[in-house]
Amino acid sequence: METIRLEFQPKIKAKILELLSSFSSDELKIVQEDLDFDENKKKIAIAYAKLKSGTEKMYSIDEVDAILDKTFSEYDS
Repeated sequence: METIRLEFQPKIKAKILELLSSFSSDELKIVQEDLDFDENKKKIAIAYAKLKSGTEKMYSIDEVDAILDKTFSEYDS
């Protein structure tokens, strides 16, 4: 299956859903989009821009493990 994203005025939603309901569930599946999609898209774009520009710090698995061990040991006892 393929996926597309539609943006439309709320007043035509009923017409669109009526048209789409003429297809079988094998032909078409309506998937509710994540309500935070646009916000998450912006956050990802910002993170990608930082990564691409070299201003974002990258860590290896071993570095992350060491950071977590240090952090957890500070709260032990």
